[in-house]
Amino acid sequence: MSAPAPMLAPDLHAGLRRLKLAAMRALAPELLVTAKTQRWAPEELLRTLVEAEITARDAAGARNRLKAAAFPVAKTLEEFDVAASSIPRATFDYLASLEWITAHENLCLVGPAGTGKSHTLIALGVAAVQAGHRVRYFTAAELAETLYRGLADNSVGRGIDTLLRADLVIVDELGFAPLDDTGAQLLFRFVAAAYERRALGIGSHWPFDQWAPVPPRAHHRGLAAGPAPAPQHRGRHRGRVAPHAPGPQPRRHTHEQDLSNPEGWGHPVGHHRGPQLGR
Repeated sequence: MSAPAPMLAPDLHAGLRRLKLAAMRALAPELLVTAKTQRWAPEELLRTLVEAEITARDAAGARNRLKAAAFPVAKTLEEFDVAASSIPRATFDYLASLEWITAHENLCLVGPAGTGKSHTLIALGVAAVQAGHRVRYFTAAELAETLYRGLADNSVGRGIDTLLRADLVIVDELGFAPLDDTGAQLLFRFVAAAYERRALGIGSHWPFDQWAPVPPRAHHRGLAAGPAPAPQHRGRHRGRVAPHAPGPQPRRHTHEQDLSNPEGWGHPVGHHRGPQLGR
């Protein structure tokens, strides 16, 4: 049985504590013994200690980001059966690459319950957290309630800015719970503020052609007249649109047809740079 590693000198222990180098402080006694017996070069000892501290901080950061994201359940991309879905492998691979997040593109999954929308959104959010992105998850009703709280002291704008510190904001279950006009306007204001600044992931059981139109004079201050939980799909788009359903769906001929999806609404998955929000 090996003898326990000697304690660090009090001044070194106090210095590492003051610098908040917890992993170094924990590992240094044992590594100093190992370095002495195996005749490590000083650089090797220092490198090992630094790498251990970085690894520990990365792990702690990921845990904190995962907690802040507030996912209702834990899901991973590895658990998602792409072969059983109608999402093309190329589209899924692009989404899994997370490039659309850094490009501030938007992802929208539409379809009935049980088609994997929430699983996909949460799994992409978890992957984004693991990649170092800041993520927030809300249902549409939760987000509207969060924004409602800012009406009392006129802090809606500050609240939106705080939420948009995240690199990806997921808004799930759009249309699952009814929203009044004020809630719809607040959601529109949030989406407009996020446009080309942050990536959004939206899940909805409404077909696109049932989404409320954005009033032509609505703008980023959220002065929409009437319910507008989601923007019109107009203007420049980047990305792909693919069916997201239990079975194969007919291919559409134009991108605009896919986005509006006027018939056989078939749960499209669209990721694009974003709409012109009531401009």
